[in-house]
Amino acid sequence: MNIHEKEKKAREIQEFRFSIISEIANPYLERGEIERLIREKAKRQYVIPYSRRTTLSAACIKKYYLRFKRHGKQGLLPRSRCDTGTCRALSEKEQSAIIKLLEKNPQLSATGAVKKLQRQGVIIKKVSSSSLSRFIRSAGLDKKSRRRQADTVMTRKFEFFSPLECVQADCMHVFLIPDGKGRKRKAILLAFLDDATRRVVYAVIIFSENALEFELGIIHILKAHGRIGALYTDNGSTFVSNQTKRILDILGIPLFHSRPFRPQGKGKVERFFRTVRDQFVRCLDPEDIKSQADLNIRFRTWLETEYHRTPHSSLKNQTPLDAWLAKADHIIAVDPTINLDEVFLHETTRRVYKDNTFTLQGTLFEVPVPLAGNRVRILFDPHHSVLVPKVYYEGKYQGDGRIVDTYANSKVRRSELNHGTVQETADTACDSADEKEAASPFNLRASLNAAAKIQNTGDEA
Repeated sequence: MNIHEKEKKAREIQEFRFSIISEIANPYLERGEIERLIREKAKRQYVIPYSRRTTLSAACIKKYYLRFKRHGKQGLLPRSRCDTGTCRALSEKEQSAIIKLLEKNPQLSATGAVKKLQRQGVIIKKVSSSSLSRFIRSAGLDKKSRRRQADTVMTRKFEFFSPLECVQADCMHVFLIPDGKGRKRKAILLAFLDDATRRVVYAVIIFSENALEFELGIIHILKAHGRIGALYTDNGSTFVSNQTKRILDILGIPLFHSRPFRPQGKGKVERFFRTVRDQFVRCLDPEDIKSQADLNIRFRTWLETEYHRTPHSSLKNQTPLDAWLAKADHIIAVDPTINLDEVFLHETTRRVYKDNTFTLQGTLFEVPVPLAGNRVRILFDPHHSVLVPKVYYEGKYQGDGRIVDTYANSKVRRSELNHGTVQETADTACDSADEKEAASPFNLRASLNAAAKIQNTGDEA
């Protein structure tokens, strides 16, 4: 709370107290009349500024009256503590260390600063949250003030020259649309904007922000347009996945994040979202949208026919499409020897159980027998509905993991398992399927034959 806010609070409290004792302060009232008015006012309820209480005791009202009688209206101002601005739980050295750390890291909380200094051995005592809160407020270092001070840092406008030299990505929430399952869900626009030309190189309407959608946008840009020089995003969970970072490190694409609580850093993509809201979203009736695919088609139509063909003042009245074509010779193609589908596979490790199986995303897979008990490296494509994990052990490819068929495994001889792998031929699989059908209690022919056999046995008896 700054000085102006403190003064405003004090004036409001002063006026409230004066409204309580103004009637009592009449100099022509007798002593008994004053006592009677004080008792009546103590029975009433009030809206007390900056307090949850609704009543005042007779002693409290009498105290206000005596202060006014001695010092005038100035005596009704709230008194400040004699130790305001100091924290008896912290020494001057510790207070100075907290202030320096918070000024250096405006986004760090006061509690986080104290814990960090405790780990460093600068602060030894335990500090209560109330003492720390009072000290931070009195020093003018509350979170709101520190963020406001951080926003005064000089911001420089930047711009790249070549297409795909820097691509900004962000998400924008739209409105509720049908999801195809009888429910309505929030539609989210994920967009990749080229910094140099303002062309949207990839955009899609999705239902949830996740790293997989972010990766699909990256691989589309690499295949359809060319190599990305750098990616610039915020710190949302969509853009900070460890798998995504590993893939970008392999491709040599740096991923930069804007500072938290500073949307100015992503000014171009934020300006694009403003255009989307003004020129596209507000022209739609949400009730007319039938599905996610419907909204995607409408958006892409607007994007290609209007946005990309409208002159931009920041591009010297060029359209994004013209600016892209004018600098298209600066685009660097992706090395054709790079298999992007292989690069974008996710990687994890699993320990193979003693029954030659491992679990991946809730599905049980089996691997060759010699891998039992070992930790293996798994590569898989998370974008496919049916996972086909590639299994590696000690850097060598061991084959694809296969979804466990427990019934087929019941037909495999255990002696065969000990001498080879669990791979079965197509004929064995077919035989297992035939045996499974024959053994099924729902096999009508088998059931009739069994019934006839029982009846014949009874007749012979």
